[in-house]
Amino acid sequence: MKQYYGYANFRDDTRQLIERVKDFEAEAIVTIARGGYTLSHAMAEGLDIRDVQSIRTELYDKECKRETLSLFGSCDFKVKKVLVVDDIADSGETLAYIMEYLQKNFSDVTFKSVTLFYKKTSIYEPDFWVNEANAWIEFFWEKDFL
Repeated sequence: MKQYYGYANFRDDTRQLIERVKDFEAEAIVTIARGGYTLSHAMAEGLDIRDVQSIRTELYDKECKRETLSLFGSCDFKVKKVLVVDDIADSGETLAYIMEYLQKNFSDVTFKSVTLFYKKTSIYEPDFWVNEANAWIEFFWEKDFL
């Protein structure tokens, strides 16, 4: 089963996330590429954060899950509070891996994770999320520009 996620829902959900994370007072955002790019950009605008960095992971090819997760890129922080942004915590493996990597390599920084969707079967629950996923989510940025 697949569920289309359109722009109007994204706009409204992003506004909710911005309100929820404001008290954290993040100084930077780490995008998990590619899924986190659209949300990170919108949140950076809404929170007036200019320091937006990215890490790329590969766990899925289309809808097929790979055997192992690969991490590409690195970050450089001169701040103390960072939001880690992705579109969904599906299996949770990507977020769990990246959060562990960031906390290990930047122990003086506090990281909080943010997603639009969270599956209850995920091994990692983000600090902030707005929707529970019960199907494969087809995001507008994946479908509308093909």
